[in-house]
Amino acid sequence: MRQVQYNVHSNRKAFKLADYRHVIFFSLVGGVFSLIGGIILLSKEKYAQALAKYATPFAAGALLAAVFLDLIKEGLQESNANTVLTSALIGIVVFFFAERFLHWFHHHHQHDGAPDASVSLIIIGDTLHNALDGIAIAAAFLVSIPTGIVTTFAVAAHEIPQEIGDFGLLLHKGLSRKRVLLVNVLSALATTMAAVLTFWLGSADRLPIGVLLGLSAGLLLYIAMSDIIPEIHERSDNQRLFEWQPILLMIGALVVAVCINLAQRFISG
Repeated sequence: MRQVQYNVHSNRKAFKLADYRHVIFFSLVGGVFSLIGGIILLSKEKYAQALAKYATPFAAGALLAAVFLDLIKEGLQESNANTVLTSALIGIVVFFFAERFLHWFHHHHQHDGAPDASVSLIIIGDTLHNALDGIAIAAAFLVSIPTGIVTTFAVAAHEIPQEIGDFGLLLHKGLSRKRVLLVNVLSALATTMAAVLTFWLGSADRLPIGVLLGLSAGLLLYIAMSDIIPEIHERSDNQRLFEWQPILLMIGALVVAVCINLAQRFISG
């Protein structure tokens, strides 16, 4: 009997260790690997701009599919609809005011004649953004490995053009290439730190999974609807009814939808 209990305990420990390995690996993919766009910018600006141009609409579709076909769906299986949808709404509102506060803080200091704080704000904002991505990834892995992988894919898709923009802004502010790379690598590690902490708390049943999934869905939905899609409209040619950017958005949604189906069918099976 003791031997059986020991084996069960060992299996659970090994299973949790495997889960932590997944969380660490994929959060690094969602955070550090997404710096590839910024690294390309440091070497070939033309290629980086082209990558951002195509990755931005694709990321919008990927995020929307991850929210509606994966995170909210899984959240409704973990908790009741009122809890999940209310959490998603709260997430959208909280991220809206967080972004608004950062912009207000930046303009307030500029109007007061204080030194330009935009470099610090870019770094703080990017680090906070990365930490929230880590929470979303961990919340997804608390449900299942397929959900975690799909969420990581969607996060990485939107982080690549985001990091190109951050790299460009910091270079424009006068930071050296080496310092820009170092700052962004350290900032990207916030994704893994937040993911591991969230997964640890969630594994110990200290976090309501339905609420976490709702908040994560709100975060990704806010990014897609308020940041990426308006940018697509700004870049579009109003004289044309059909363009490649909306097509890439649909391709992004389709790719993630297929990935969700394949992941749930093969990885979880």
